[in-house]
Amino acid sequence: MTSAARLPQDSAPGEVTVEGATARLVFRRHYHHPPERVWSAITEPEQLRSWMLTEARIDGRPGGSVDLVTGPDRVHATGRVLQWEPPRVCEYEWNVPPGPLMPSGEAAVIRWELTPDSDGTLLVLTHRHLSRATAAVFARGQRGFLDRLSAQLDGRALPEWPPAPRGSAEDSA
Repeated sequence: MTSAARLPQDSAPGEVTVEGATARLVFRRHYHHPPERVWSAITEPEQLRSWMLTEARIDGRPGGSVDLVTGPDRVHATGRVLQWEPPRVCEYEWNVPPGPLMPSGEAAVIRWELTPDSDGTLLVLTHRHLSRATAAVFARGQRGFLDRLSAQLDGRALPEWPPAPRGSAEDSA
């Protein structure tokens, strides 16, 4: 058995907004680290592998490509980099072909925005044009990934994946 940290009780949930047949998911998190450090964690393949369980190839430039294989279910997404402004904005397409987990596939956009403040960095992570079903799943799962990002930035043990359900006996212990 491996030793892992528990998820923070105060990690913020995402906001889901339904927009017709699709949905938008927004997470806001504050990290006590400079934007350059957070940028590295969200764009460097070796760091993404650790906290987000993602094998990544990123051609970091507008028009560049992304190729991501994420999580225990090995979801494969590809796309183009739409905006690349280190260390402030990284936006790319997130295209997933139809498969067992996403029968209709996905054609979404992911945007990472970093804003420096006096005590670190505000991260705003937005997933646009997700199917409603995927947005509902991501609203739970992305919260756990962002908890893992926090632990990695702080140099703490990463919380287990998948995270324990909120409100479980383990959460209240």
